[in-house]
Amino acid sequence: MNITSETMKDMMRNCSLCPRNCQVDRTMSANGCCGQSIHLTVARAALHFWEEPCISGCCGSGAVFFAGCSLQCVFCQNHAIAHAKSHHSSPIHTISIRRLAQIFLELQEQGAANINLVTAGHFLPQICLALEESKRQGLTIPIVYNSSGYEKASSLHLLEGLIDIYLPDLKYHSSKLSSQYSNAPDYFETACCAIEEMFRQVGIPVLDSETGLMKKGVIVRHLLLPGETGDSKRILRYLHNTYGNHIYISIMNQYTPLAHVAKFPELDRQVSMEEYERVITFAEKIGIENGFIQVGNTVGESFIPDFDGTGL
Repeated sequence: MNITSETMKDMMRNCSLCPRNCQVDRTMSANGCCGQSIHLTVARAALHFWEEPCISGCCGSGAVFFAGCSLQCVFCQNHAIAHAKSHHSSPIHTISIRRLAQIFLELQEQGAANINLVTAGHFLPQICLALEESKRQGLTIPIVYNSSGYEKASSLHLLEGLIDIYLPDLKYHSSKLSSQYSNAPDYFETACCAIEEMFRQVGIPVLDSETGLMKKGVIVRHLLLPGETGDSKRILRYLHNTYGNHIYISIMNQYTPLAHVAKFPELDRQVSMEEYERVITFAEKIGIENGFIQVGNTVGESFIPDFDGTGL
């Protein structure tokens, strides 16, 4: 579909971009599930060095952090911006589509390995317009779509030909967990359909033989939650049975219990080393080869960027 300013506005007048299908008129308000209006809201645009090695490399990923999120996980590590309301929170800034296209080019000039669109699903039409404009002006580095996984496959069709690398989460297998922590009982089924569409678009991974940087492909992230190793194993088994080693799987232990999870006692602790080792051992046992694991102390708010308007 060819996106224009008018088709973008049409989509926003009765918004059904995400699986929530809230059908809010975002040209008039920001009362939808994502909390954002038609205006692009961004918290940070800068080189980011804490992604997987094939994404960040040694030069950094050009990460653009968008405000708002339709999933709204209770344990969100980027809580300050994911739960921000358009025009009502200091960490976020409103920018134009043209300015976003310029930011992409500025990050490329800074030596970014890629452009990394973090939680951009509720701005898909605007993203398409900005990418098309920046590509016309000389943007050549890969584009990464960094997502919660809770996406509509039909909406992802808008990105075909524009995205090189998909970096979705697969957070839950259990509908009980996804209901309790994200109010999304359909999370697993929806995210699986989204990942299938992502894989259809970009196919098997391609890495640069000299730099090790990914040029195209899918990396599915799974963040362990405390006490839920069984759910993690079911997710890994599903991914490996479905895609084998045609995708990468990033198994993450960096869950950080921030202050807002205190009312969920089971989430108010770190993932233990024993829990993480059990999941890694399982991944090796079932034959996962294209994977990433985290070592050392990855827990802490120091791994959460400062959402201070850098680069905007």
